[in-house]
Amino acid sequence: MPNFDAIIIGAGQSGPSLARRLVAAGQKVAIVERKFFGGTCVNTGCTPTKTLVASAYAAHLARRAKEYGVRIEGPVTIDMQAVKARKDAVSETSRRAVERSLKTLDGCTVYEGHAHLKTAKTLTVGDLELRADNIFINVGGRAAIPPIPGLNEVPYFTNSSMMGVDFLPQHLIILGGSYIGLEFAQIFRRFGSEVTVIELAPRLIAREDEDVSRAVAEILDAEGINLLLNSKVVAVEEKGKRIAVRSASAGTTSLTLGTHLLVAIGRRPNTDDLGLEKAGIAADARGYIVVDDQLRTNIPGIWALGDCNGRGAFTHTSYNDFEIVAANLLDQGQRCLSDRILAYALYTDPPLGRVGMTEAEVRNSGRAALMATMPMEDVSRAYERGETKGFMKILVERDTAQILGASILGLSGDEVIHAILDLMYAKVPYTTLLRATHIHPTVSEFIPTMLSDLKPLQ
Repeated sequence: MPNFDAIIIGAGQSGPSLARRLVAAGQKVAIVERKFFGGTCVNTGCTPTKTLVASAYAAHLARRAKEYGVRIEGPVTIDMQAVKARKDAVSETSRRAVERSLKTLDGCTVYEGHAHLKTAKTLTVGDLELRADNIFINVGGRAAIPPIPGLNEVPYFTNSSMMGVDFLPQHLIILGGSYIGLEFAQIFRRFGSEVTVIELAPRLIAREDEDVSRAVAEILDAEGINLLLNSKVVAVEEKGKRIAVRSASAGTTSLTLGTHLLVAIGRRPNTDDLGLEKAGIAADARGYIVVDDQLRTNIPGIWALGDCNGRGAFTHTSYNDFEIVAANLLDQGQRCLSDRILAYALYTDPPLGRVGMTEAEVRNSGRAALMATMPMEDVSRAYERGETKGFMKILVERDTAQILGASILGLSGDEVIHAILDLMYAKVPYTTLLRATHIHPTVSEFIPTMLSDLKPLQ
């Protein structure tokens, strides 16, 4: 039985970086990957989808070329095979880089196959049995498939299988009006598909504030995306060469006919076939591994990092999990999950950058707060670019002057949000940013301007 100081299960965003740190510390490490090196981000998430977003943006901008004084003769057409080839090349480069870095890392042995825990110290990969005192689980997640009548009897895509699409769906129906579903909706609408989004909640991206949800809906509606909100899917079936989705809303049932179906109704962890019970590892009702503030499971010597622990669903949170574990194990640090500030982005165009608390959460907390907003049409950089959709909003605690949260829906919102995020990590008052002199013309320069107009949250 091969013996290691540490075994890492999964080569997503936490695993490879942790392997390098452990090897550098003199440890003998094994890393097990059953499918694609790089995890969701590199293969079916961030990298390929944002490559598709870029292609869709190019098509959208080309159609608007006349607004900028640019003449393009004839209609804008999409070569979906070329779009997919570009996406695949970008994704493959990243995947191969991760795989190569691990397979050439002295002190690290790579095993390709499915890991199955036998005890708290041992696991199998095929016919091999490996042992280590420390085990790190980084197995990620996958699309959740809801128990909708008829769904298993029709062909459908998930975010993963959509990566194989090299054609233009005539009419794409998307179940789920949250982050993944909306990105694909705008991508394929800009490619030329008819798109219908069916969402159970009364509004899109329901975790966001109502004004943000409304603005995103207006942006998508203006591009011709059909939005069916407050609609529960009750059945799916094939009708000839089409897929029929029956949904109920306010006591009325409607039928949507499309050529293709994408299911984007949440995620689930890849823990059901890992053998957690044999190692005695606790998981919650949804299968997420239970961890403490330093990512330790209930079993000494076993940690869970990334999407499988339910404490973050992003590449950046997975990488931060690695930083927390490495700091505590190797640097005598005291880093904790509770130090992390929630931040993420929705990569529609324009993007939504989010950090901290929403307005609704601030109101529910009962804190005395100040708030300021600014429409993107008042931002000179956005006006010059002809991209004025969206708005900015920031919330500040009145008594401490600490920033509580912000939403930036608009040009470069996914980048601009970091000016606020970094200030929140520094734990300095908003007046520090208020007095900063930013470069003109940028979107960021209007954050101090917005902060000068804070008003009590009523």
